[in-house]
Amino acid sequence: MKIRLRNRADMDACVEALAQVQAADRYPVDWPDDPGGWLTPADLTSAWIAIEADNVLGHVGLTRDAEIVRLFVTPAARGRGLAAQLLDSVRAAARGPLKLRVSSEGEAAIAFYERSGWRRVGSSRADWVNAAGEPALLHHYVSP
Repeated sequence: MKIRLRNRADMDACVEALAQVQAADRYPVDWPDDPGGWLTPADLTSAWIAIEADNVLGHVGLTRDAEIVRLFVTPAARGRGLAAQLLDSVRAAARGPLKLRVSSEGEAAIAFYERSGWRRVGSSRADWVNAAGEPALLHHYVSP
């Protein structure tokens, strides 16, 4: 397994990995019409993947304003420390503190960030709805 910068040729495998995550965890909450576009928001500066034998096992992106986005690890690859390795790759490339937002429904993700030293600095409502059909509650974190 290795972690490297994502390139255009990786997109189909990234979408396939995202589909596995969405089926298991409902992330993203609703499957996007353009999953490749969802993985590449307009303010994305870089994205990294964890890859093994041409299979994408994990993904993370970094925006212009130092926000971590689109972090996920496929269900079959969990428990191997890939999320931490992906975040370490972003930290090595970025300058200064990073930030991220996570839905309150993402209990495993919240536990992971807090175990990793990320600090919650606030919460807000999203412009999309959660499983209950209400605006999702997003928790805001900053890196250690």
